[in-house]
Amino acid sequence: MSDVNSRAAGPVRRSRDVPLLVERARAGDPRAVARLITLVESGDEVLPQVAAALAPYAGQAQVVGLTGSPGVGKSTTTNELVRALRARGHRVGVLAIDPSSPFTGGAILGDRVRMQDHATDPGVYIRSMSSRGHLGGLSAATPQAVRVLEGAGCDVVLVETVGVGQAEVEVASLADTTLVLLAPGMGDAIQAVKAGILEIADVFVVNKADRDGADATVRDIQGMIALGERGPGEWRPQVVRAIAARAEGIDDIAAAIDKHRDWLERHGELRRRREARAAAEIEAIALGTLRARIGSLRDGTQLPTLAAKVAEGAIDPYAAADDLLSQLGS
Repeated sequence: MSDVNSRAAGPVRRSRDVPLLVERARAGDPRAVARLITLVESGDEVLPQVAAALAPYAGQAQVVGLTGSPGVGKSTTTNELVRALRARGHRVGVLAIDPSSPFTGGAILGDRVRMQDHATDPGVYIRSMSSRGHLGGLSAATPQAVRVLEGAGCDVVLVETVGVGQAEVEVASLADTTLVLLAPGMGDAIQAVKAGILEIADVFVVNKADRDGADATVRDIQGMIALGERGPGEWRPQVVRAIAARAEGIDDIAAAIDKHRDWLERHGELRRRREARAAAEIEAIALGTLRARIGSLRDGTQLPTLAAKVAEGAIDPYAAADDLLSQLGS
């Protein structure tokens, strides 16, 4: 059910009938899925209705995040993982987060171009989303987009991030299992320490393992894992070699994901992670609502008046903030 096909004309394309859209998405209509994600991305006023309609289907998909520096082969690995998961009979959703244009705010959609192998497969839905300047390697709408794909009956949702830097590790808070891709010769082992990626990875994938330096990269990562303090029964990140461009090592990646999923379920960690994810969503929605209400005060007289008092030293900014919050509560 790739959204490449959702461009065709149809009555759901601009529909805002949420129950109808969810019903059709549940039936596998890619245009309905595309429309729901568009409503999510645009922050449409019907978004609370969308969230309410999708709530019964939450937690039904396994969410796997893929992250790593630009050029390590995330899209190629994602493409081959989709193939492996489809061979198991799973319905698969892919959210590929592309960097947004500083001029238009839109995504380049390069990941979707590289995944054309699955464009006509009704069991696969691929959606590129613009990061729209959101830090963390994801889009602000990604959590709700995952819920849409869960509602559409996807068994597995793969979330591929923007190429991450030293602080963009947000995918770990969204995914059940986080894959960190590395490649020989890119200084990734050192970068992993600087970025804090060692703490978020459940599985390390050393891609392009046919290159010189692959053995050294594997040893470096295994050495850093060995230095980490873990109590009895805690998960020890797996290190897997792959050559995604030749579809080599993909079954090993899938096996490592399965092993981690089993561990999550046995130790109650899956529920804990999903509850933490829900808490983060609630907080983000509440903060967004608060920012909107503060914005309404900015257009009035309350915030400018308080700002003027702080600027002239009549009150301090903390007192002004307390005053502003009291006005929001009134």
